[in-house]
Amino acid sequence: MLCMNIGERLRELRTEHNISQMELSRATGLSQPSIARWELGKSEPTASAIIALAKYFKESADYLLGLCDD
Repeated sequence: MLCMNIGERLRELRTEHNISQMELSRATGLSQPSIARWELGKSEPTASAIIALAKYFKESADYLLGLCDD
């Protein structure tokens, strides 16, 4: 079951950490336009991008992907 999509989860994490898309881009090496598209649900990140985001936020890939234990 999906609890939250990756774009929603990414925006939530970014807001909790009080960082902009540009700051996240600089910290992870991912492009800011890509981050914006993911948050808007216009595209989905690659596996390597998910890994970079999970490492940055110190969260599991499952959490980032919005998977839950129901």
